[in-house]
This record gives sequence, structure tokens and C-alpha cells, in this order.
Amino acid sequence: MKQRLRIEVTGRVQGVGFRPTIYRHAHRLQLAGSVRNTPAGVSIEIEGAPTAIAHFLALLKKQPPRQARLDSLRLTELTPLANDENFRIEPSAGSGDLRTGLPPDLAICAECQAELFTPANRRHQYAFSNCTNCGPRFTIIRALPYDRERTTMAAFQLCAACQAEYTDPADRRFEAQPNACPRCGPQLSFRNAAGPAAGGDALTQAMQLLRAGQVLAVKGLGGYHLSCDARSDQAVARLRARKNRPSKSLAVLFASLDEIRQHCLVNAAEAEALQACSAPIVILKRHPPSSLARAIAPDTGDIGALLPYTPLHQMLLAQLSPLVMTSGNRAEEPIAYTSAQLEDLLGESADGALDHNRPILRRCDDS
Repeated sequence: MKQRLRIEVTGRVQGVGFRPTIYRHAHRLQLAGSVRNTPAGVSIEIEGAPTAIAHFLALLKKQPPRQARLDSLRLTELTPLANDENFRIEPSAGSGDLRTGLPPDLAICAECQAELFTPANRRHQYAFSNCTNCGPRFTIIRALPYDRERTTMAAFQLCAACQAEYTDPADRRFEAQPNACPRCGPQLSFRNAAGPAAGGDALTQAMQLLRAGQVLAVKGLGGYHLSCDARSDQAVARLRARKNRPSKSLAVLFASLDEIRQHCLVNAAEAEALQACSAPIVILKRHPPSSLARAIAPDTGDIGALLPYTPLHQMLLAQLSPLVMTSGNRAEEPIAYTSAQLEDLLGESADGALDHNRPILRRCDDS
């Protein structure tokens, strides 16, 4: 005898790979039904043998995506449908008051990082690689429920290869809304105060500027950051003068946890925090042999450290590390995140900018 349930789930369940996970659980247990985003969260209808449904519920509670947070599950018994034989991801329900929180941006996962540095991979050195386990969410969402057409990625039409990944339940990019590749996705560009720089690779031009001890504006997930060589006293002093920030500590982006340990004292709890999918800045005690510029934290022995959380940051740090990475703004102003605001940074605060054409909808600084 079959059973059918409606399961209404609230919490952080959009933009974290929740629907693909539900699809895989249902498919593995040979259950029929559907899942879709709603203004309140996610709605699931599930049908099959009672033992299989019990197993499904256990998986739902014990094995959600690592970035998900389940606040509540409301179960309603339904009458089984005689002709429901498959499980589907259905279009989102977009009406009503939105009551689910915006999903957070997620630091690059190990799989995407590996692809980034594999020459044979089609996303080798692609600054916008992502999957259901990582990438932009909060900073690109125009509205909920969370679907591509309601993000700033809507303007980038998926190529055939990306579309195949997006529709393949076995692929980790299944239903990954910001999915893209060099053929169909956003692109990097380099510019200075005079405008876009003609000729040359954008990343190469940015690295030349950093190695020359100058200040680079970098467009990240939630805005522009000002960056310079963290071991150069002159570069850090130049950044401080331009930002009008004489003494407040500057955050430092390191290529790896091992590199952080060369400059900072790190305990187990701090190491765990540094590697979290939220990629926070963690305040650490400076290791005395560190070669970091003293001007990074002139009035304290602490260093605000973080690991590279986007493919672009990974690419930068692979060539020069560590880097100062502080919000692109004047003192006491919010972080710049639009092209118009970048114009104010160039010349006044930055010697050049590593920019891109994926719009940021809402600013979000590192924290």
C-alpha cells in the first residue's frame, strides 16, 4: 500500500542545493512526487512505500546539504495518486509574501577549485566557476524563489554543455542557478583611470600592477576591494594613504591555511572557522617571524586573515600571496559595488581595476 505526504520545509533551503538533494534521495528510494521552491521555503510531495518514505524523512533530517538549515518540517497526509510514477523538480511558486531568508554566498568548493587548476578541464582558469555547493547567491538575487531568471545571471544564456549539466541529476551542477563557463558566462576585464585597457590578458595586467607595488581594485562577490602586496611596506603605506585609513588593521588574504600558519598563530577552532563555507575573516595573533608589512596592523599584534573564497581570488593568490584585501571605499563609507562607484576609486584610490561583467545586485563586505 502506498503513502503520500506533503512536506513543507522552512529555513535556509533555497540556493544551497536543497532541491537537487531531495531529487537524488527520492530517486534512490524509487519514490514519486515533486519538489519546488515556495515563498516560505520548499514544498515536497512524496509518494511510495511507507518504509521508503520513512527512510526519506530520515535522510531529509540527517543528510541535508551542508549549507542548509532546516527550521521546521510540516507533514500533511495526502491521498495517493494512481498515475504518479516519477519524481520531478517543478517550477517555483512565486506568489505570496516571501518568508524564507536570502541564501548566502558560498566559498569555492574543493571540486571547483580542482577544476580551476586542471589544464584539461573546460573551466581551467575560469574566474566564475561554481556549482550547487558554492558560488554567488545573496549578491546576485533579484527576488525569491531562487531561480536563474531572478538573478543577475539571467542575462547569460547557458551553452549546450552547461545546460546539459544543469539538467543532469547526477551532475553536481544540477539546478546550479549561476552555472557558467568561459563560452557562455561572465568575463574578466582590466581597466585604469583612462578606461578599459586594450590588449593583453586581464589577469596578467592586474598581476603586473600588483607586483609593481601598486593598488588594484578587485571586483569580488559583493563589491570592489582594494588590494596590494601584503609584504610590501611601501604598497601598504600607499593603500592606507589613499584610503585615508592611518591605523585601523587591514584584512589579509592568504593562499592556504599552511601559509596563514607561516604568519599567524592558529589553533584548531580558528582553523575550522577559516575553512568554513562562509569564509569569514578570523582575527589571529601574528607569528613573530612573519614577513607581513608592519603597517597592516600598526597598533596591534593581530591579523585579520581569510582564505580565497572565489575562483578569481584563487587565481590571484596562485601568482602572488598574501594580499591585502580591504573594502573599496573612502573611510566610513560603504563598499563600492557599481561601475559608477568604481570610477570614483580609479585614480583616487586604485591604479587599476580587475573588473567583470556579472552585475552585483546588493553590496556585501567580508566579515
